[in-house]
Amino acid sequence: MKLWVLRHGEAQPRANTDAERRLTEHGREQVLFSAARLLGQPLQAIIASPYVRAQQTAALVREALGFTEPVRTAPWLTPESDPQQVITELERLGLEQVLLVSHQPLVGGLVSLLEHGHRQQPAPMSTASLAQLDGEWPLAGLMTLQGLHHCG
Repeated sequence: MKLWVLRHGEAQPRANTDAERRLTEHGREQVLFSAARLLGQPLQAIIASPYVRAQQTAALVREALGFTEPVRTAPWLTPESDPQQVITELERLGLEQVLLVSHQPLVGGLVSLLEHGHRQQPAPMSTASLAQLDGEWPLAGLMTLQGLHHCG
């Protein structure tokens, strides 16, 4: 399995609720920079948090890649979601090439859990950071971090 984990681009500091925060212009540029790393990858699904900034990030990536499937929205990808639940959901999906679009602290904890089997050292995921993990199964401690790319 190849799993890419993308944190949303830079978002506005405030909105009526955290879930309604939108990408800034800089955030949109960051997302396009990260999306370029996914060109040519045979993605089967783009799955995003329901929060506006993650939905906008996923839509930008989908458009940049010419990905024809709709973005899937998952309630288990919000900032405070449990990384173990994400792993359970990925196992249930049974896909081989997936992009997740979400938030901190979830993304840092998820990458650490998949790579090390624990969340004690979360991966440093800044806005629009993209992690690539490979492994037979999406199980704690059994995936290898192939790359962690940050926007310049």
